[in-house]
This record gives sequence, C-alpha cells and structure tokens, in this order.
Amino acid sequence: MVSNFLFICSRNKWRSKTAEDIFKNIEGFNVRSAGTSSSARIKVNEKLVNWADLIFVMEKHHKQWLNQKYSFLLNGKQIVVLDIPDEYQYMDTDLVNMLETTLAPYLYPRP
Repeated sequence: MVSNFLFICSRNKWRSKTAEDIFKNIEGFNVRSAGTSSSARIKVNEKLVNWADLIFVMEKHHKQWLNQKYSFLLNGKQIVVLDIPDEYQYMDTDLVNMLETTLAPYLYPRP
C-alpha cells in the first residue's frame, strides 16, 4: 500500500521542499510539499490536504493554520509537528540529517 506524505512549511522553498526532494523516490510513498504563506511556491489547498494520508508540518503554527483553515478535512488525519525552525536553506546538510532522522520511524516502521 502506498502512503501519501505532505510536508508543510511557510513558503515551500526550503524546509518542505527539501523534505519532498529527499523522500520523493522512496518506494511505497508519494510525497508532496506546500506552504501556508500567500507567497508560497505551492500553496496548501483542499486537494493536497485530501490527498495526504499523513501531514508533516515544520512548526506548531503551521498545524494551527491547518486546523483553522481546513479543520473540516482533518478528521482522522495525523499531523506531525517536526519542530524544525525556519533557519535552514534548501538541502542544508543539517536539515537533511534532521529530516532523515525524524522521519525514519514513518518510512521504515518496525514490525
């Protein structure tokens, strides 16, 4: 079974885009990213929220934004707050390491 992961940050340029790009080729997962800001490269929308099986947000305020805007779509969806502050550039080595470590239990769950 394929799982759909949605990564969300503010502008979808650095953190969530990095997550999408490093995890997009893992078998068994479809991965997309979006942002909450009006200036986001790709803006979070109903279609993306509906598509996602699991939503990863970089900060608590992204989860709050989702709950405010799309609470009617979130019933039964898990939202994971990664607690990754907006201080990393796209594909920053520290960011990549943090994402790989934090996401490992979701990508490679133990039986």
